[in-house]
Amino acid sequence: MDVTSIIDPLNEPQRKAVTASSKPMLIIAGAGSGKTRVLTHRIAWLIKIENLSPHNLMAVTFTNKAAKEMKDRIENLLEIPVNNLWIGTFHGIAHRFLRRHAENVNLDKNFQIIDSDDQLRIIKRLMKNLNIDTDQFAPKELQYFINKKKDEGLRPNEIDGKNDSELTQQIAFYRSYQDICDKGSLVDFAELLLRTHELLAHNPDLLSHYQRKFKHLLIDEFQDTNVIQYAFMRLLVGQQGLPFVVGDDDQSIYRWRGAKMEHIDQYQKDYPNTEIVKLEQNYRSTANILNAANAVINNNEIRMPKELWTEDSSGELIKIFSAFNEREEAAFIMGKIEDWVNDGNKRSEIALIYRSNAQSRVLEEALINKSVPYKIYGGLRFFERLEIKDALAYLRLVYFQNDDASFERIVNKPTRGIGAKGLDTIRNIAKDKQTSLWEAANDICKADKTGKSYSKLSAFISLINKMKRETDTLEISEKIDHIINLSGLVELYEKEKGEKGYTRIENLSELVSAAKGFEGDEDMSILDSFLAHAALEAGDEQANEWEDCVQLMTMHSAKGLEYPLVFMCGMEDGLFPHQRSMANPKNLEEERRLCYVGITRAKKLLYLTYAEQRRLHGIDNFSPSSRFLDEIPKELTDEIRSNYQKTTYITQNAKNYKSRFTSEAPFQLGQRVLHKKFGEGTIMTYEGESAHARVQVNFDNFGSKWLVVSYANLDLI
Repeated sequence: MDVTSIIDPLNEPQRKAVTASSKPMLIIAGAGSGKTRVLTHRIAWLIKIENLSPHNLMAVTFTNKAAKEMKDRIENLLEIPVNNLWIGTFHGIAHRFLRRHAENVNLDKNFQIIDSDDQLRIIKRLMKNLNIDTDQFAPKELQYFINKKKDEGLRPNEIDGKNDSELTQQIAFYRSYQDICDKGSLVDFAELLLRTHELLAHNPDLLSHYQRKFKHLLIDEFQDTNVIQYAFMRLLVGQQGLPFVVGDDDQSIYRWRGAKMEHIDQYQKDYPNTEIVKLEQNYRSTANILNAANAVINNNEIRMPKELWTEDSSGELIKIFSAFNEREEAAFIMGKIEDWVNDGNKRSEIALIYRSNAQSRVLEEALINKSVPYKIYGGLRFFERLEIKDALAYLRLVYFQNDDASFERIVNKPTRGIGAKGLDTIRNIAKDKQTSLWEAANDICKADKTGKSYSKLSAFISLINKMKRETDTLEISEKIDHIINLSGLVELYEKEKGEKGYTRIENLSELVSAAKGFEGDEDMSILDSFLAHAALEAGDEQANEWEDCVQLMTMHSAKGLEYPLVFMCGMEDGLFPHQRSMANPKNLEEERRLCYVGITRAKKLLYLTYAEQRRLHGIDNFSPSSRFLDEIPKELTDEIRSNYQKTTYITQNAKNYKSRFTSEAPFQLGQRVLHKKFGEGTIMTYEGESAHARVQVNFDNFGSKWLVVSYANLDLI
């Protein structure tokens, strides 16, 4: 292989990056600008032109998929085996270090890696042994704390307790957890990186060896590095190494996961002779799509200036569709999918992208009704999600108390102290008496009102009976809403740190929406019909890998992917940008980066859709279109309007709501109220009578929520 064959396929900035002289390099690679090509051709250049041994460079990326793609390209380009090269993810590289030098970090040579589920089981067992109340700390909260501190490079003795009793307890638990792992020679994912950093930092001779060996260190997706990953890079580079990092600050969307976009700026300070190369020519999207992406991201203040461009044609205008509600939005998308397929295109070329997992439900229903195969990329169908199954298990047990599967699922969720031993006792009694678990639990309570199990089981039975008593006369959506609120599931998931906990709570609220808009089978009760519908949809498998199917995914999951036809759904303020992010400038900029990522997934045709009225999380929302839409120049867009008489409908609805306010109504429009959990808010609408009366309150800190008046305990301010 000669110079020509390496650089001929490259444009000028790519060539500049690939053939760079001996200095630290920072490659700012815009979306679709060929960063993987640059990385692989840089490796080819070092090996074939600069005669570097393939074993004397290290290339690091973030996913196994990206690492495999890099290896495959290098193998095809150089025609050399790549299995033994140091190319892989941060965790894979760290694992390789520790296997080679386990004795240097007090690990057994046969140490075991534990995944997230294994780690959580250890934490739960330790909490039980230490008598730690799960009402004070959720197991996942402690898991998050431990992993976060490890990602920051901190051991327990390096964390300042700040005279905070709660923080001090977390630090002590971290120490106990690590003792268990060390005794069992167990290594969690975060430990892989931290232990590898300690291996190099505490063994100067070993560090010197690897610094000489890996003079060239290449890192992909640099904007996603966390504290320990950046520290690992700096340690390995040392004084003589030549780091070559590739990233895009405009695609930094994982701050909530510990990623620090600031590392791009820090890198230039740590390596002041850095040469910067910007890759701005895009090989993926049409000019109109790129110009829209540029216009949106230019509103961010904290970014390195860059402008994506293409030699491709302008292409189609970006289609902006304003729907009356989320169902019309879904129907419109189904129509466009049908048009696409009828024109001879594949369904697998289509992506439906959304900000919140909960949005997928209405889209899934529309796809199923049209018999369109689909796949949730990197996730589960709505009714397969853990939190949905938990809530439905409560609903089933309340109304079908002989449902053993539901009993087993929720008897100790949230934790009530009814552990495996207690459940075995219930099972044995049920088996001996040929009864259900519910009946066996009742028998235990009747037989022994002094035993340890009595108070715990009795409280659970009382809770289920209370749910039944208080929801008997309610509509199906109100039943579910009330049961969720009484179950403690919301409080349980609130303890899950980060995006996952928020998503679970949003999905529970969306379950209420699903029930509210549900039309049952006339041969069944609405409750039976809804439960059957949920079970059938959960059991209906997603399309197979080889099947031509539409792809559904969140904005975060879409990163790194591309499709000829993309729908970005739910483009409304409060949904995207998300309500949690709108008041914080840093969070809002991350939302805008997420929008930029979404737009740049589209190759040929992009639809941005929004609804003037959306029922989401059990609430009817009337939100303005996303501010991101306003940031796209009008000349790049083609607005499509709904055929519905939206204004008339909304006005009439508002009149109907208002007419329900009588002199006997407990609340009036515009009144300020106080809720024990949600704080202060303003009455927006009120409907129904007596036990069915509901009120919509726009809370200052939690947004708009529908509440059943008889349970809400609202106080007038």
